[in-house]
Amino acid sequence: MVKDITQPATQRQIAVGDIRKTHTNELDEIARYRRLTNYLVVAQIYLRDNVLLQEPLKPEHIKDRLLGHWGTSPGINLVYAHLNRLIKQNNLDMFLVTGPGHGAPANLANLYLEGTLNKYYPALTFDKKGLHTFVRNFSWPGGFPSHLYPGVPGTIHEGGELGYALATAFGAAMDNPDLVVACIVGDGEAETGPTATAWHSYKFINPVESGAVLPILHLNGYKISNPTIYGTMEDDELLSLFTGYGYKVQFVEGGEDADLDAQLYGAMDWGYQEIRAIQQAARSGQRIEKPKWPLIILRTPKGMTAPAEMDGEPLVGSYRSHQVPITDPQSNPEHLKLLEQWLRSYRVEELIDEQGRPRQELLNLCPIGDQRMGSNPHTYGGKIARDLDLPPIQDFAAQEDRGMPTRRGGNNVSAMEQVALYLREVIKRNPHLFRIFSPDELQSNKLGAVLDVKPREYEWPVPPHNEKVAAQGGQVIEVLSEHDCEAWLQGYILTGRHGLFPSYEAFLNIIVSMTDQFAKFLKLSKEFAWRLPVPSLNYLETSTLWRQEHNGFSHQNPGFINSILNKKAAVARVYLPPDANCLVSTMDHCLQSEDKVNLVIANKQRMPQWLSMDEAIAHCRAGASIWPWASTDNGVDPDIVLVGIGDNTTLEVMAAAQILRDELPELRIRVVNVTDLFILQENTEHPHGLDQQMFEALFTPDRPVIINFHGYPSAVEQLLFGRPNLGRISINGYREEGTTTTPFDMNVRNGTSRYQIVIQAIRKAAAHNPKVAALANARVSDYEYRLEAHRKYIEDHGSDPREIVEWQWQA
Repeated sequence: MVKDITQPATQRQIAVGDIRKTHTNELDEIARYRRLTNYLVVAQIYLRDNVLLQEPLKPEHIKDRLLGHWGTSPGINLVYAHLNRLIKQNNLDMFLVTGPGHGAPANLANLYLEGTLNKYYPALTFDKKGLHTFVRNFSWPGGFPSHLYPGVPGTIHEGGELGYALATAFGAAMDNPDLVVACIVGDGEAETGPTATAWHSYKFINPVESGAVLPILHLNGYKISNPTIYGTMEDDELLSLFTGYGYKVQFVEGGEDADLDAQLYGAMDWGYQEIRAIQQAARSGQRIEKPKWPLIILRTPKGMTAPAEMDGEPLVGSYRSHQVPITDPQSNPEHLKLLEQWLRSYRVEELIDEQGRPRQELLNLCPIGDQRMGSNPHTYGGKIARDLDLPPIQDFAAQEDRGMPTRRGGNNVSAMEQVALYLREVIKRNPHLFRIFSPDELQSNKLGAVLDVKPREYEWPVPPHNEKVAAQGGQVIEVLSEHDCEAWLQGYILTGRHGLFPSYEAFLNIIVSMTDQFAKFLKLSKEFAWRLPVPSLNYLETSTLWRQEHNGFSHQNPGFINSILNKKAAVARVYLPPDANCLVSTMDHCLQSEDKVNLVIANKQRMPQWLSMDEAIAHCRAGASIWPWASTDNGVDPDIVLVGIGDNTTLEVMAAAQILRDELPELRIRVVNVTDLFILQENTEHPHGLDQQMFEALFTPDRPVIINFHGYPSAVEQLLFGRPNLGRISINGYREEGTTTTPFDMNVRNGTSRYQIVIQAIRKAAAHNPKVAALANARVSDYEYRLEAHRKYIEDHGSDPREIVEWQWQA
């Protein structure tokens, strides 16, 4: 029974009765189709042979390892069948994002019947051999896993982790005005924080320029072993909740005796008509101020169509049907008999002929060509992706405040403000191909210039005096949910578009598991020739720990770097540009790259500019280089190698180099800057890694090396592992020391300050340079005294001394 609270109960019942009366034959065929897909799910989970039950079921017909999730699969099959009907009837551009990812056998059953699987897996034919191969391959080594993954056609959402399906669907719909993305949200997934925030996504979807999402909240009442929160809520409670979110709700509920097909038939038509009404109003200039987008709440018994009970305990409508309801049919004759009864209850002989071909009238229920949900072109983003129209980066070289080119070491440019000018032009040139997703930090991170093109996108009315926020199809979306930003971006990228996720450094760790899932998706996609490369996932990490001295210890965490380092070498990239020109060059490279997870780290405060744009381009291409102008005799035959990785830590290296050049000219130094972190790794481990010859050319074969690194020293240690003679390398970095203090004190607390680098350099160089050794004790004592003096100064004045704050490089 389709429930519409605006109608009396009798009218609701008549409406469903009319649907049944008008579409009886069609509904009966849909019910037969669902019998077949449900049978194929059970067969995939249990059978290795005898897939058409042409002989009595025996233990040897059963797989040794029983994997998969039955409980959610009948609901997925129900939805898939009715979406097929909706597509055919309305000639729709539509695909499905399935939240209950471990319901993969249901998706696979439908993909098999629609013919998409055969397109990419030619052995999966409509005959006995193809059917046997299809059923046997599920959860079989070398076959399909028990959840959705890139090897399943039509998939843009990895099924291994719950919470992200709905926001991913919205990301796919953005800037695709004719697309409708159906999304099944399971009631287990609905309990997650990411899903809770994703319901608000429609408040950021412009109905003129973007498509729509049709959410289907599937309530079957149970998780693995517990009732679900949403499953225990009454209809009126659910109605209040989702009406408050901004949805218009239709309920479809009951078991097989409740005529679910007639109910869902009507609900699907209603949902599609609601979507088109909202879009047509907006596109004709009659925008609805607060449109109520449709939501279908589907309430069905867990694992319906399975045996009602086993050993006196319920299966259907119970958590016991969540995964594999009958766990031991090989060893338990009674349970084997029950399984056979279950399989035969679908009367597969009426659905598949003796040659193993599904009945043609059932196959005719599926769309054809690209309208099949598994073949929808949007789900193969690499095939439809277009390159961005990028501006020449020379136009965005850092300038002095007076418009003159910066001098080397000029301390007057914010790298983030400079890259914002570049991104502003990218937005202007690519109105439906590029978006920025930001967790309410755009202005704080000094990227506000991007809003000069269009305001932030927000569809609902906002109070007055809120500048640059409007329902005007903006390309910047800000919401204080990193999960939403990440999932929107993933959906946008996997459907062939480009994007950027800028964030405070400390809070990117919130979406580490989402990054992991996406990186795995990219890695596995490379194993399928039909998965062409997609635009890269780009993070711009700023408001970094070294300048979070005002926000304190909670905001001081560079751990996202370590997470990226653990991804496959073909996918992972980490860049730490030392100045604004290098940041612009790096961002330009990342926006042109494919199939990568790019992490770019840059401070937002005004900092020294070390390289011209031409120098920056060459430096970024190399990934690391000697800065001869900062070194002794262009870096030839050094006593010590000073290495900066990261803009703030490079500043301290440069200040240390200046001190050593001025106050201890007997010590010969080489200054190296690393902007591509993976060059430290051996070339056999990462495509950007240096071979040993080039590594030694850069860092010398045997001289002491002091690395001043932006993040945790363990990250560099991990990359250098396996290099010979590592005992000569010292690594400074963030050592989990922080508080509310001064910027320079953050360096002192973690051992990355210029004075500590100078002390390290003198101690290490004294071992092989007698002139340095003769002066070592006096000089080390002097810099230790300066550190003590600094501590007292900040305690007395609350700020760093002028010689630190106003320091500039002297050529």
